[in-house]
Amino acid sequence: MPKQTIGLDNKLYNYLLSASLREPEILQKLRQETASHPSSGMQISPEQGQFMALLVQLIGAKKTLEVGVFTGYSSLCIALALPADAQIVACDVSEEFTAIALRYWQQAGVAHKIDLRLAPALETLDQLLATGQAETFDFAFIDADKENYDGYYERSLQLVRPGGLIAIDNVLWSGQVANPQIQDESTQSIRALNEKLHHDKRVTLSLVPIADGLTLALKRR
Repeated sequence: MPKQTIGLDNKLYNYLLSASLREPEILQKLRQETASHPSSGMQISPEQGQFMALLVQLIGAKKTLEVGVFTGYSSLCIALALPADAQIVACDVSEEFTAIALRYWQQAGVAHKIDLRLAPALETLDQLLATGQAETFDFAFIDADKENYDGYYERSLQLVRPGGLIAIDNVLWSGQVANPQIQDESTQSIRALNEKLHHDKRVTLSLVPIADGLTLALKRR
């Protein structure tokens, strides 16, 4: 999947970065290390990370949720933007990938803000609900296996407070969602969730064409 905003040629994309990106050195180092990883395509773009950091500041977030950590770039972006007493519950299943994340969280001095849960995310989300944490999160970011996107969304919608924000990654899926010839399970799952969200009266909606497409769903009060 694209690691830069879809639909921009390199000249315009490089200008976008030069005119707006304020990437701390620790984030730049993590992004560069991840670029050499065999699964580097799972890395979010730096402009998306900066955008999400702005969003959590705009809504005054202190308790956030991340479904899908990989090497920790998105969680580090958000952790750096959150106040010292904030918390991120970060869900992933890979010790290998998150070992890189932990190293950078520690170097950045934000590891105390991040509660890493190594288990299938649906199990972690169900556990959060079972322990009375419904409507206690300010922000949720979903960027994991696409086949479970609907389940992640439904649980996140229960976990975020009214006025809380859910961000869902890869909703343009390199343009594959617009190609009816592509019918693999991941693409169909994203299409189905996009259609569902379009009509979901529980949220105020905007699909933003940044990176590989980022849906913002604001839980209505």
